[in-house]
Amino acid sequence: MQTVWLTGAEWLAVLRIGLGLWWLESWRHKDRKGWFERGTGIAWAADVAGKHRWAAVRNGFEVVVAPRPKLMAYVVVYAELALGLGLIAGFLTPIALACGLLLNLLYLVLMIHDWAEQGQNAMMALISLVALFAMSWQTWSLDAAIGLFS
Repeated sequence: MQTVWLTGAEWLAVLRIGLGLWWLESWRHKDRKGWFERGTGIAWAADVAGKHRWAAVRNGFEVVVAPRPKLMAYVVVYAELALGLGLIAGFLTPIALACGLLLNLLYLVLMIHDWAEQGQNAMMALISLVALFAMSWQTWSLDAAIGLFS
């Protein structure tokens, strides 16, 4: 493989770190007080899920999220932080990539009709998939430094 400026493995690390920065920005711009104290994030998601054309999404939300809105607010917000930090540092990278892919797919399905969100979630999912199968943790990562997932 020929590349310009960096090696292929280094470009994959750049991609992984960029994805981590994207997750970190998703966490940074959230109104955490609104999410945790007023329940705004989960209330918005409940509204979207309640109007969803697929019964599986409506029912899944009612079973998994609706009974525990405060817990789910913390799960969503801190999952985005953990993904961002894990991908930037390259720590437990394959786990972070798989979990990020899953979270983006959940967002994608929930917001299937919101075209503004679809591009972001599709691209983040694609980057997760490429970074996972290309083993992007081989360079510039704590995983490589301590010999995890070699």
